[in-house]
Amino acid sequence: MSEKRGSGKLEVTLPSDTEILMTRVFDAPRRLVFEAMTKAEYVRRWWCCMEGHTMTVCEIDLRVGGRYRYVTVGPHGEVAFNGVYQEIVPPERIVHSEFFEPHPDGIIVTMTLEERDGKTYYRSLIRAINKEQRDGIIASGMEGGADLALDYLERVAHSIDPARRADASPAAARG
Repeated sequence: MSEKRGSGKLEVTLPSDTEILMTRVFDAPRRLVFEAMTKAEYVRRWWCCMEGHTMTVCEIDLRVGGRYRYVTVGPHGEVAFNGVYQEIVPPERIVHSEFFEPHPDGIIVTMTLEERDGKTYYRSLIRAINKEQRDGIIASGMEGGADLALDYLERVAHSIDPARRADASPAAARG
């Protein structure tokens, strides 16, 4: 796939012509990983992790039928994503649509979290509408960005764990 930008803990495979599967293990309990993924105050700290980018919008209405929207601004302009939550089973599963604005063709993302021995096993299955869309997502460099963002997500989960306080800001993590 693409060049790694983060720790390299994220594994990306292509199970079919229309699917992308991302897996990773977080050294944090599932409830904290879920919280870091679903509360805007925490998503702001990990989702917009690229150097020179700022998250200007982070809206989350976490309920079936609720919407989310993330907007970042960086050196090449504004980038926005939005979608609708179709299924939510805290803290183990979320199914949602995802649209890269202004493109009309979205994807369906099924994210599951499984806890074993205090670690969280993350699985995100992305279903594109066709092979061309799937290949475009891969070609966009999403693997490197997702790897880095999920590294920050793990730090955020640590920072909200009373047993393990750590600085989870991207700026501090880049040092």
